[in-house]
Amino acid sequence: MITMTVFRSDTGIYQGFLCSGHAGFARAGKDIVCAAVSVLVINTVNSIEQFGGGQAFDCKQEKDSIRLELIGEPTKETKLLLDSMILGLQAMEQDYQKKYVTVKFKEV
Repeated sequence: MITMTVFRSDTGIYQGFLCSGHAGFARAGKDIVCAAVSVLVINTVNSIEQFGGGQAFDCKQEKDSIRLELIGEPTKETKLLLDSMILGLQAMEQDYQKKYVTVKFKEV
């Protein structure tokens, strides 16, 4: 299962996210759920870099995880991009009945 953990402050302000795991929907190279999640997450990171209104962040990718940590308060553009990513992931979570993708929020 892919787990997306979104980090927020106690007032709901985005701090970053950690996406980890594998969907297990199909074998490697044929897993459309993994591919869809990867596209959403990587496009969000790239979009924050290009369209995030100067948002500073740190991003680390490992074998089966990607972690993004915002530096400072998110810009309105970054917030919109993260909201869009979460919307897409939550739709997948619902469509697949939390069997392959789950979205969690963690207060930090």
